[in-house]
Amino acid sequence: MAASSALSNPTFTSSPTRHHHHHSLCPLSSIKLPNSSKQPFKPLISHPPPPCHQPQRATATATPTTSTSSTTSFHGLCYVVGDNIDTDQIIPAEYLTLVPSKPDEYKKLGSYALIGLPSSHQTRFIDPGESTSKYSILIAGDNFGCGSSREHAPVALGAAGVAAVVAESYARIFFRNSVATGEVYPLESEVRVCEECKTGDVVTIELGESRLVNHTTGKEYVMKPIGDAGPVIEAGGIFAYARKTGMIPLQSS
Repeated sequence: MAASSALSNPTFTSSPTRHHHHHSLCPLSSIKLPNSSKQPFKPLISHPPPPCHQPQRATATATPTTSTSSTTSFHGLCYVVGDNIDTDQIIPAEYLTLVPSKPDEYKKLGSYALIGLPSSHQTRFIDPGESTSKYSILIAGDNFGCGSSREHAPVALGAAGVAAVVAESYARIFFRNSVATGEVYPLESEVRVCEECKTGDVVTIELGESRLVNHTTGKEYVMKPIGDAGPVIEAGGIFAYARKTGMIPLQSS
């Protein structure tokens, strides 16, 4: 029951939405995640979509446990932020002209991730002259990803090398964009992990066990199960998942 409820009832905090006109990766209002035991949709026939650049994630490892399931874990340094981190802080509007489907621009988009954080964050997320971050896990407080509906926010984090975000709660649109694009795992913590961890701590996320281990402090924390969103993100997003499961089979040439 925990697995199915994690996606259908995530903890969200509503926030004002500022709409920007740019290319959308997916009509989010139409996204319906399938039940893991059956497919409620009739297959659709579609033309092959244009190729889309998918990031490589060296921090993620998949270890098969049985022939039908796998456990994914993420290990690395964490970067800690607080409450109400909005999309302007994640990726400012001036960089929304970058097209994520172009590899060079995808990489450049990642180099600007979290550049909008205030100067009170003395440790920058990306070191000067680098295009990716050494922090593969982002830990946040309440209402992460509030603000506009730009799907560039999770894309920029994924391009920067972030594998997962662990927050107390999310703005609804950021959570849905994360699942739709397959860029990052939006995980929810049971407690305010952002007050327990510090930037630079070495942590491990075990998705199968829904837990976060801080190796620097020796503490462990329970997370809410990712549920049905997990396979969609693992496949690379909603369209990749639909093709993988045969919901939108490609038309024969």
